[in-house]
Amino acid sequence: MTAGAFRPGQVSLGWQHELLHADPGQPPRRPVPPDPERVNPGWLAAQRREESLISRPARQAGAGGALLASAVGLLGWAGWLNPALTGLGVATFACLAVAGAVSAWRGRQALKAAIAAESRRVTAARAAQERDLFAAQEEHARRFRAWQSRERAFRGQALWYPVLLPEQTDRVDLVGGTVAGWSALLTSVGVPRLASGDALTVLDLSEGAVAGDLVSLAGQLRAGPLVWVLPGDLPRFDLGVGLPAAAMADILTACVSADRAAAGGHDPAPDHALLARLLEVLGDGARICQVTAALRALAQVGDPREDVRHGRLTAVQLERITGLFGRGAADRVVIERAWVLEARLRVLERLGSDPATVPPSRLRVVAVDPGGGAFGNGVLAAYVTVALTHLLRCARPGRPWRHTVCVAGAQALPGELIDRLAGACEATRTGLVVAYRSIPPHVAQRLGRGNAALAVMRLGNAEDAKAASEQIGSQHRFVLSQLTDTVGASVSDTAGDSYTSTVGTAQSASLSRSRSQSSGRSRGHSRTRPGGAPLAPRSGSDSTEASESRGTSDTDSLTDGINTSTSWGVTTSRAIGLNSSLGRTVQRSREFLVEPEELQRLPPSAVIVSYASGPRRHVVLADANPAIATLPTVTWRSLDQARLATQAPPPDAPAAEPAASPGEPASPGTPAASAGAPAAQPVGWRSGRGQPPPNLGPPPEPPDWRKRRH
Repeated sequence: MTAGAFRPGQVSLGWQHELLHADPGQPPRRPVPPDPERVNPGWLAAQRREESLISRPARQAGAGGALLASAVGLLGWAGWLNPALTGLGVATFACLAVAGAVSAWRGRQALKAAIAAESRRVTAARAAQERDLFAAQEEHARRFRAWQSRERAFRGQALWYPVLLPEQTDRVDLVGGTVAGWSALLTSVGVPRLASGDALTVLDLSEGAVAGDLVSLAGQLRAGPLVWVLPGDLPRFDLGVGLPAAAMADILTACVSADRAAAGGHDPAPDHALLARLLEVLGDGARICQVTAALRALAQVGDPREDVRHGRLTAVQLERITGLFGRGAADRVVIERAWVLEARLRVLERLGSDPATVPPSRLRVVAVDPGGGAFGNGVLAAYVTVALTHLLRCARPGRPWRHTVCVAGAQALPGELIDRLAGACEATRTGLVVAYRSIPPHVAQRLGRGNAALAVMRLGNAEDAKAASEQIGSQHRFVLSQLTDTVGASVSDTAGDSYTSTVGTAQSASLSRSRSQSSGRSRGHSRTRPGGAPLAPRSGSDSTEASESRGTSDTDSLTDGINTSTSWGVTTSRAIGLNSSLGRTVQRSREFLVEPEELQRLPPSAVIVSYASGPRRHVVLADANPAIATLPTVTWRSLDQARLATQAPPPDAPAAEPAASPGEPASPGTPAASAGAPAAQPVGWRSGRGQPPPNLGPPPEPPDWRKRRH
């Protein structure tokens, strides 16, 4: 994949299979020359036999007349007949002989004329046959050239076209899907963005390591991925640290009140007032551990002198906090609210306590560890979302989709947080991809709002499948390609997934998730460099292990950089290897309508995309498998562009070569694909900003994580 494969701001959600040029079939048959016309020997023999039979009496009469004339002449010469009688007889019989001879000659002449006429007819017929044969051969040559043109167009045509969203699309709402499907779609969306020099931020709240393959490929795209695994990396995670007191009060209030506000009946104003007053005492740049210490002092939990000894509070701050509400500080309402806020914010106490210096990166992944617990992960997810939303709101608008934010597992977030994040992304022209595993009521109300595209993957739940079918429209009919169906039947979604923190030290935490292996056997291969940085094949140590365990990670690299940590990559390569015709002529597999039962059995990488473009709404079936980009039948032009191109040449002109050939860099995993690509930084990350691509204008300048803005 080259940096110029897509125009700036274009987003691809996978590959659409389409056969623009039909199979021309067998070549036209050459015209068979007919048997040449000639005089029929049987006819000639019959004519001669008939003429012989017809002229036989004349010949006999002539011969008899000549014989009798000779006899009469001899008798007269011998004196047996008188001269008068002799002369009369000779003359009579001579006339008879002459008449017979003339009749026989005329018969022979008529036969010769008939034979000559037949010869002339045969010659004319042979000439007509040759003219018809030459015309048929010229017509065959023309038809064969046209067939050759259609054959070249059919054999050389592209079969997979990117599903490009309109430029005015602000957001992608993804519902349904498995871990393997999300990994495929996230890789298909993220690799083009990284290859073109854009920035990508992934909030993985799914606890399934769905960005693992994207992280693996980002190293080959010179993106230098940075991964934070929470809560293990909280000390080195400084998102939102150092903000002014007012901004921190807004963030913490939204974080601790999100789920209760969504449940209804909760007013966040008292929480905001309490936190704002505490942060006024603590000052700008206060850390979360100082806020929790102040809340404990206000809630009369524990000994506040311990927090003073550990440096979380000063004696002056403690005195001001205890007297902040006067005698009302002992009121049960204030104590209960302080108790609740401290219990929720306690999860974030280690945030930014030991910040690490990280290099600039265009790919940043923040993931929650499934070992963090449901309550803790909920607070972490809310905080990361709210803090990122605040930083986006403080940034200046840039080029659309120059920075893309992907949120996986957003169904766990309250609807208000999703709305705020979507609004901030729309205001700053930041691309947003929100993935929901299910469709609860608060998600169903927000699908497709504004300039959003809807993407639907496999939905196992019947109610979710019914809701998605009604959202898309069940009247649409699609044809599933053989490759998508074959790979989908082979994907078991059983590969182990894991993240390794890239910002930690030797004590860095790791996130892992395992699911039962269908084969019962797994392999693990890992490469680490000193300091805990993964994916470094040139230095460090290599270790390989094999076991009969469940859910171990398999990270052996495939051809063209596709990784086997999820099943779709290896399965696609095996399908192409076992059936070479799949790379050139992918056949249709089956037809289906967008009905609930069909959505429940979609292949893992299949995605139905619905978006508005022009006067109508388009609904297409795509395959999000990023390994399709390695096929020789892939083009980077959209289907509409390809259709316009096919109408330009004349019917017998040679077909245009496909946009991507095996000799061209078409793989998203090719390291040279992004060589020289300008770097760009996501909004609000502390490690700096890259240079903008040429002719794209200045990049947005969001606030730094540690930059204070009043």
